[in-house]
Amino acid sequence: MRILLLPVVLALSACSLTPGLFKPATPIPEMYPGQVPADATAHGADLGWRSMFGDRRLQRLIALALENNRDLRIAVLNVEAAQAQYGIQRAARWPAIDATGNATRQRTAANDGSNPAVPAAVQNQFGVSVGSSAFEIDLFGRVRALSDASLARYLASDHGRRAAQIALVGAVADAYFAERLAQEQLQLSERTLADWRQSLDLARRLKAARQSSGLEVAQAEGQVATAEADVQARRRAMAQAGHALRLLVGAEIPAGLPDGLPLQDQPVVSQLPAGLPSDLLYRRPDIQQAEQALIAANADIGAARAAFFPRLSLTASLGYTSPAMGSLFDGAQRAWSFAPQLSVPLFSAGRLRSELRLAEVRKSSAVVAYEQAIETAFREVADGLAGRETFAVQLEAQARVAASAERRSALSSLRYRAGTEGRLELLDAQRQLYAARQAQLDLRRSAFGSAVALYKALGGGLRDADAGP
Repeated sequence: MRILLLPVVLALSACSLTPGLFKPATPIPEMYPGQVPADATAHGADLGWRSMFGDRRLQRLIALALENNRDLRIAVLNVEAAQAQYGIQRAARWPAIDATGNATRQRTAANDGSNPAVPAAVQNQFGVSVGSSAFEIDLFGRVRALSDASLARYLASDHGRRAAQIALVGAVADAYFAERLAQEQLQLSERTLADWRQSLDLARRLKAARQSSGLEVAQAEGQVATAEADVQARRRAMAQAGHALRLLVGAEIPAGLPDGLPLQDQPVVSQLPAGLPSDLLYRRPDIQQAEQALIAANADIGAARAAFFPRLSLTASLGYTSPAMGSLFDGAQRAWSFAPQLSVPLFSAGRLRSELRLAEVRKSSAVVAYEQAIETAFREVADGLAGRETFAVQLEAQARVAASAERRSALSSLRYRAGTEGRLELLDAQRQLYAARQAQLDLRRSAFGSAVALYKALGGGLRDADAGP
């Protein structure tokens, strides 16, 4: 047993050639552009997605997507694969001890004729042993570095799974609002088509009564044709939005879900506290994923450096061997073997140096990717905050535009029926009203999209309930 304990003792005394990890300075300012000092006790990522999105239909769709989405399943399986790979690499730091039992029975050939008195013989051999084969004693930390790198990649994959969940929650919300927008735009187009058909019917009756010309009828017909084409486009957009939503959910949309709320009644939280930019370092899983990738790349350098030094491996066994089963465990039949092996790299045609250079370049790339992840997160939050500050004012202004266009259209219709205004003025007023209402729907949808983007940028979407104190 002393022989078997020797590798463990040597492994515990191994040195490490992994360089110290120095993360780069955070490449972002201390405050978001145009923001006052933030309240450090509140953060949008602590808001559960059920509180963020109050529409019960949307809540059910998000829950279904978290259960059935294929991309999220792949992310979970990737985590399990990385965990298994880490288990394999971690096991290499310990000797693999095997128990072996064997029995041999063989017949030796008779003498070749020089001594006819020696006949053929049958021999038996039995043996049992416990031992370890080719266990590497980690003198320079190569095995430990590989294990550390594997652990970091496992943690990175888990952070990737969390980032995938955040992205999925936001994608389902975006697709749902796109479907709501397409449905309301279709309803608006169908109402407008019905109104413009009535206007065309009026123009035809006036022409039949010789109170208008064929030009006004042609204008009304063109207007109706435009609305008919728009209705088909809206139907196509609604079908495509439904297909995108179903793909994200990963299953057929159940028939018993609650009815969806109109866009103007959607209870979406838009005023999200953003905290400080430094909060993103531990709120955003993608930044944590990039950090773990940097740790793994740094550990790979330690493994590449250790490859330049001698490598010591050990094969040892302890057991019994005997020609008879009955005397197998007698003290005189005990046998052991101890076979250390030392290999020193002498010539590899530059392979080891190239592997070290490759590990160093990959670490430099991981540093850049880490900085890029931080900068991207900062920009996404800054964009979301800019949207938070401007969309409310823009929506209010667009509502005034739509109300003004509605008043103009009503007055133009009265004047046209009274004969004091031409068909062209009425046509322009109706088109302006239709465009203003469509723009109002588009803007409301964009405001919700901005709120969802800010929620994702802050790292929200991992919880379904609000975080406790």
